[in-house]
Amino acid sequence: MPSDAALSEILDLLAFDTTSRETNLPLIEHIESRLGASGITSERVTNPEGTKANLLATIPARDGSTTGGIVLSGHTDVVPVDGQDWSSEPFTPEIRKGRLYARGSADMKSFIGIILSRLPQLVSTELAEPVHLAFSYDEEVGCVGAIGLVEAFSEKGLAPRGCVVGEPTSMRVVRGHKSMNVFRVDFHGVAAHSSLTPEGVNSIAAAAEFVSFVHSVAAEFRADGPFDSAYVVPFTTVTANTIDGGIAVNTIPAECTLRFEFRSLGDVDREALVERFRAEARRIESAMQAENEAARVDFHIEAAAPGLETPASADIVDLARRWGGIASDDKVTYGTEAGLFAEAGIPTVVCGPGDIAQAHAPDEFIELEQIAACESFLDSLIADLGDEAEQRLA
Repeated sequence: MPSDAALSEILDLLAFDTTSRETNLPLIEHIESRLGASGITSERVTNPEGTKANLLATIPARDGSTTGGIVLSGHTDVVPVDGQDWSSEPFTPEIRKGRLYARGSADMKSFIGIILSRLPQLVSTELAEPVHLAFSYDEEVGCVGAIGLVEAFSEKGLAPRGCVVGEPTSMRVVRGHKSMNVFRVDFHGVAAHSSLTPEGVNSIAAAAEFVSFVHSVAAEFRADGPFDSAYVVPFTTVTANTIDGGIAVNTIPAECTLRFEFRSLGDVDREALVERFRAEARRIESAMQAENEAARVDFHIEAAAPGLETPASADIVDLARRWGGIASDDKVTYGTEAGLFAEAGIPTVVCGPGDIAQAHAPDEFIELEQIAACESFLDSLIADLGDEAEQRLA
């Protein structure tokens, strides 16, 4: 069973509605207070509007050093509950039959709460190397906040030797996931009465042509690969997921907006793939402008985060297993902030409590035994970075 200290911290975090469309500042203030109570200073890395913030804190090594060490990373935002049928209030956590129910219980406030419950041990342990805490905003809408957070590590010259991102993996040590790439394409045609079709440029027709291209690329990857059998879906996926256009059935639609995404394997050239889609947008724009030069197509990258491909031989993989993470060669299809840390030269694994199958769902929950397992993981990490680590590093 989990400790009272961990449950208390988790329950406090779950009571904050940090849906990505809302500010996360009240939660950040709460975490700052908890860190401050243990004598730990922290620094905010805010969004341009000042409405959201990441939080970065370092518990120095016994010699005062802040360089090197291990990062513990988690995101503070959660997905919406709109339209979902919950058996209890999403932001009023409840424990029922060995499970803790609330939005964010699995994804991923339990991990952050467990970290907060271990602050006294972190500051009282004679650490041979520092521990860095990295809490981000807007992971759920494209790993937006973590970009600035990871940049802060580089700017401060912290150079961690490893990072654990505590997304729900049922405490498996995951060293690979796909990239995440989200796009919006705006098709600007020319309106006309539907009885005078030659006088208009149909934006929906143009968007439909682009959708056909998107799914032809998806079919290529499905048929020809590359493939990686470590994934449940072993190829790069591409799909158009939303479309909005038109104002009336008797009017040639002037405006249509399409959103699509791809999630690529590590050996797929993301930039080259993006350029394929840009080129198709340009081709369709040219065809539209041949009908009326006022037409155009605007291509936007809304969110992008790299995949994760940490080698099995990386030290952080062995460390996570030694601390109690379950050895696994599995890779996950969902994206995380781990790819951003890895891209910055920080070897990273994903390992945290809870099952991704419960994340984002109504009646989201985490098994209490998963919380206890993560507590054991962090206790081992702290002990390992204490006197035992000093002996190894000597």
